Amino acid sequence: MKPIDPSEHPNAPRPRNAGASLVDKVYSELAERIASGEYAADQKLPGEHELASIFDVSRPVLRDALGRLREDGLIYSRQGSGSFVQARGKAPQIGFARVETIADIQRCFEFRISMESDAAHFAALRRSDDNLVQMEAALGLLREATKNRKHREDADYAFHLAISEATNNHYFATSLNALKDHVAVGMKLHGQSLMGPQPGLEAVFEEHSSIFEAIRDRDAEAARTAMRLHLETSRDRLFEGRLLDLSFR
Repeated sequence: MKPIDPSEHPNAPRPRNAGASLVDKVYSELAERIASGEYAADQKLPGEHELASIFDVSRPVLRDALGRLREDGLIYSRQGSGSFVQARGKAPQIGFARVETIADIQRCFEFRISMESDAAHFAALRRSDDNLVQMEAALGLLREATKNRKHREDADYAFHLAISEATNNHYFATSLNALKDHVAVGMKLHGQSLMGPQPGLEAVFEEHSSIFEAIRDRDAEAARTAMRLHLETSRDRLFEGRLLDLSFR
């Protein structure tokens, strides 16, 4: 007889927020794979046992993530056959026009300031220990890069994504993932602007550290303020304080 996995029991205890954060992580990863075409339209997803192994989660966590994907119209089920990717024409997909102008970069910062400030607020209220581990890992990469006089856009993005996942609200992470290419343009240009004689890299690292500390300490208002200050200052560093009038662009 196959041994019973305790995590499969519906009444098995879970750490506070741990299950929810794992559901968000699996949901976001599967949604990104579907959006990228790794899992094509009408393709059958791997079975539950295989997916649980891929993401290193229990099957109840995986089922919650699959249920959310079904609710959002990203996958559908066939009785006795498993889960399949919904064709793009049958459900709206999140997407944004390409970054083509300097005004687009400013618009992206404007949107991120609103969205990510709130994300930091909710992350401080709802974050789990696992979320903090992810933030610390990205922050460690940024610390090392700063010491070597470099800016790592991948670690920068990973830090912000970890915060959005810590909100326990999958709309934040999904929106940030949809903006990934746009955010990357702004981060790359911002990183290049930090390489002058002024201590820009150190200042940016301190801004990230302040955000992390506020989330770690569950200080929601401080987290919101620190994130807003970081993004507004990053925008102003990039544009050298000369913002465009977006009314006519």
